[in-house]
Amino acid sequence: MKLIILDRDGVINEDSDEYVKSHHEWRAIPGSLEAIARLNQNGYRIVVATNQSGIGRGLFDMSALNVMHAKMHRALATVGGKIDAVFFCPHTPEDQCDCRKPKPGLFQQIAKRFGVELGQTTMIGDSDRDLAAGLAAGCEVMLVRTGKGERVVLDGKVPEGVQVFDNLATAVDHLVTRGERV
Repeated sequence: MKLIILDRDGVINEDSDEYVKSHHEWRAIPGSLEAIARLNQNGYRIVVATNQSGIGRGLFDMSALNVMHAKMHRALATVGGKIDAVFFCPHTPEDQCDCRKPKPGLFQQIAKRFGVELGQTTMIGDSDRDLAAGLAAGCEVMLVRTGKGERVVLDGKVPEGVQVFDNLATAVDHLVTRGERV
């Protein structure tokens, strides 16, 4: 199975330092939905792994998160795309859970649920937490400059071996063009 793990905020949709708290604030990054559809058309299954500490902080609840994800799924369907599952951590950093990135807990849950080897999986994110979690899980890791990605590049926090792309669409172009099983 070809599986890609994507972060959500900053990769698929616009990020906000004030948190994306409602479906009204959820806006797709131009080209991201079409990029996911292109992955689907090339035989990839897509899973989202996202920190959603806004829940633990009381900024929004599960109902609001479900409405945001329903909007994302509907928008994807209009361009022929599909996300197979969304894994999220609702905890704050103070909770010191195993599922909050930069820890690899969400990735381990994904591997168990989908029966995949994480060493054969690609993770695309926009933050140093995403990169750390993906690397700790053994994934191939890619950074996009959208969201927090440009800041990661400018701060020199891109680990050796991590490829950097302008956005999800250019990362997908690379994956599809190389034609390898990831």
